[in-house]
Amino acid sequence: MSDCCSKSTCSDSFPRKHTCPSNGEQYSSVSTATIRHHIKDPWAWQPENQGYYFCSAPDCSVVYFGQDNSVIESDSLRTLVGVKSESNDALVCYCYGITNAEANNNPLTRQFVVQEKKSGNCACTARNPSGRCCLANFPKGSNT
Repeated sequence: MSDCCSKSTCSDSFPRKHTCPSNGEQYSSVSTATIRHHIKDPWAWQPENQGYYFCSAPDCSVVYFGQDNSVIESDSLRTLVGVKSESNDALVCYCYGITNAEANNNPLTRQFVVQEKKSGNCACTARNPSGRCCLANFPKGSNT
């Protein structure tokens, strides 16, 4: 799982960033494989040959969007997107089920994830809706 952008899921011919059609901000690309892991009825989704992107804005209902401005909103996912929720139960780390509350109250959670990442035990590209490592989403001050 260490190759987050295999030839079958991503292409260098698409821009790495694109503007969300809902909020006008720029966001990073995400693989179609990541999207398939999080949408309801992935067998029914037919991605176009274009770049797809992950919108992390908490106040935006769009989670994924394409270069053609097609969107996949939160209600079309089977996963609660932690960066879009202020709930203590929202996940920070999808590989190990670490919630906002746990990350805020126990600095050992971040240390654990750092070690697991170093050991190659994370599956961020499939489990995290952003397709990226969760360490940047841990609360500030949980680095101890």
